[in-house]
Amino acid sequence: MKLNYRRTVCVGFAFFLICAFWQAYDTSIPMLLTHKFHMSQAASGVIMALDNILAIIMLPVFGLISDRCRSRMGRRTPFILFGTITAAVFFVFLPYVNTLTVFIAVLFAVLIAMATFRTPAVALMPDVTIKPLRSKGNAVINLMGSAGGILVLALGILFGTAGAVKDPAVFKPYFLTVAVLMILALLVFLITVREPRFVREMHDESVKYGIADADPGEDKAGVQKTERQTGSRLSPAERRSMVFLMASIVLWFMAYNAAISKYSVYAVSVLKRDYNLNLIIAQAAAIVSYIPVGIIASKIGRKKSIIGGVILLTVSFGAMSILRADSSAVIMNSMFVTTGIAWATINVNSFPMVVEMCSEADVGKYTGLYYTASMSAQIVTPVFSGFLMDRMGLTVLFPYCVVFVVLSLVTMYFVKHGDSRPEAKRGLEALEDI
Repeated sequence: MKLNYRRTVCVGFAFFLICAFWQAYDTSIPMLLTHKFHMSQAASGVIMALDNILAIIMLPVFGLISDRCRSRMGRRTPFILFGTITAAVFFVFLPYVNTLTVFIAVLFAVLIAMATFRTPAVALMPDVTIKPLRSKGNAVINLMGSAGGILVLALGILFGTAGAVKDPAVFKPYFLTVAVLMILALLVFLITVREPRFVREMHDESVKYGIADADPGEDKAGVQKTERQTGSRLSPAERRSMVFLMASIVLWFMAYNAAISKYSVYAVSVLKRDYNLNLIIAQAAAIVSYIPVGIIASKIGRKKSIIGGVILLTVSFGAMSILRADSSAVIMNSMFVTTGIAWATINVNSFPMVVEMCSEADVGKYTGLYYTASMSAQIVTPVFSGFLMDRMGLTVLFPYCVVFVVLSLVTMYFVKHGDSRPEAKRGLEALEDI
């Protein structure tokens, strides 16, 4: 039982273009709002929260809609096609808008377009990957997303977007290039991905390894219909596991997003150092870890892998809570390496655990549920952690993170479903482990 890496990479181009967009969005839009339109940091923060608010509303909806979509292109591809084109076109016009009201309206159109296909794009990986290999598949998808983000950062250096403080016009060629990059990634996706065929091949593999019933029948879109799909409600035990898993997702995003969103202020004020290197180290460690983490999870199981990641993240945040300006740079950088590895371990395995419990017909619905949990945390935690830092001092940040990570460890204990099935080996394959 081996992951089709070529197929997974091709599917990953959808996530590549999504992450490329969000990297450009997160670094550029705040600068346009504050330097071109002279908005306060608080007001620009409200605008920047629009994407998370829209995500909570739209991601589950479009996940469910894509589950029910029937077309020759498959369930997910039409959303990726039209959503990408719409978002890219509107994105190009943003730097040319000189009226704040019009700018926000165009930005709103971009965010709506992105929200229509994010869930379908992420749901496509489990659609075409058999259940025991979805942690490996998710690792590849995350790696593709990171590649998109890094490429856009490189474009930012090339176009000198840091100089946009003085001249926001530099965003005009930059936004155009990012939009072209999105369209090129979309073209590669459309040329290489044949969703209905890939779904059929996934089902054939599932039948081969005893994961699905044979002769399920299929609809015109090539979507397999299994007995589980016709009665796809979770059992009471699965429902309890899903509730605790969603609680865990909320809790560890409460911790991690607080650390990421507040670290720049913390580093400058408490640690007296530049924050960029630390964050680059953490991201690089995560990128290097994605593939090995997926492989390890296929051997020991997703739940054990996540618990290991949560424990490692607790140690990292606990150590960061006592580090100060005179602390060793080696120790500090080491903590960011472990943070990156820990987060990769959690992130690679949590989404596959969610879709493991659902039927093939409901992958989009539960993908939307996953994003509802994570986005809810990312809306709340910057406000809540900032409130505590204002009242109790900046040094409360990492103890705050430790509390939520430990709570996620508690809730993960009650998750009893969603782990990968052990790989059954037959014949000569059974000799591989001797």
